[in-house]
Amino acid sequence: MTTMSRAEITTPEVLSGESVVELSLRPQRLAEFIGQTKVKESLRVWIDAALARREPMDHALFFGPPGLGKTTLAELIARELGVNIRTTSGPALEKPGDLVGTLTNMREGDILFIDEIHRLRPIIEEFLYPAMEDYRIDIRLSEGPKAQTITMPIEPFTLIGATTRFGMLTAPMRARFGIVERLVYYPNEDLEHIVLRSAEVMKVEVDPGGAQEIARRSRGTPRVTNRLLRRVRDYAQVKADGRITADVANAALTMLDVDEFGLDDNDARILKTIIEKFDGGPVGVSTLAAATGEDATTIEEVYEPFLVQNGFLQRTPRGRVATPHAYRHFGYVVPTRDQASLF
Repeated sequence: MTTMSRAEITTPEVLSGESVVELSLRPQRLAEFIGQTKVKESLRVWIDAALARREPMDHALFFGPPGLGKTTLAELIARELGVNIRTTSGPALEKPGDLVGTLTNMREGDILFIDEIHRLRPIIEEFLYPAMEDYRIDIRLSEGPKAQTITMPIEPFTLIGATTRFGMLTAPMRARFGIVERLVYYPNEDLEHIVLRSAEVMKVEVDPGGAQEIARRSRGTPRVTNRLLRRVRDYAQVKADGRITADVANAALTMLDVDEFGLDDNDARILKTIIEKFDGGPVGVSTLAAATGEDATTIEEVYEPFLVQNGFLQRTPRGRVATPHAYRHFGYVVPTRDQASLF
């Protein structure tokens, strides 16, 4: 069985060594992409319009929690348009020169995909503005006040950006995207379809009960769904002749400490800390991070969105508050004090 800590099993982030496995499970056409129906319908229109006009598609921005398919959609758009895609990320771009070679070698209609685009340095953003609007780049030949700059035309291209923190994008950058789409957590029905499709690719037998059990513990995130499926497959291979039923899935996920809501050790530690050490809150995220030994940004980006959307946690002007649902889930007595006073 592949070694993985229990704290990692439900993270929506890509883990080391997962990229190759993820690629094998990704859909090959937009029609095969499960979920995000409204986004998919809109993209179909933009893609068909671009093909009909024989022009590059407008610049597009995808935002939402990690693991929902932003990178996959960018690759599917490139495949549907029949163009090449170059992939990079905001933290990887340190100076304009890092993009010059990529932009000058792109052919008309090609796609530049920038993940974590909210982390672009200001100098990179300024370099991209004329590229996005006028299809030209300004190249400095030297440094200093008398430095010469030459303007070089580039082929019309499409920039696709992805971010988990839409609010951190600068207003000028946001304004340059003609297409802005929000990806949301998946309902269990869509995740069940993903389990069954991935199981078919992986050549593992899963009955409807097993698919349902994996889906409802997947935190609304396809990346987590596929990771849980791989771990349950390992368990089934050793303990249950390779067939995943509801009982087998339940036993495997219980062993991994993933409960019926998809909460793992980290979620439990965050909620129990708020309840036990801070009387249910409110508590600031920095204080919570120090008390749990977790990074504040990780709490905000990875754990909080799921906990808030599923009613375990509330964000208030005074800090984070554990809900009555969280108290009941972990077997605590719900306090009788007026919760409204916390807001």
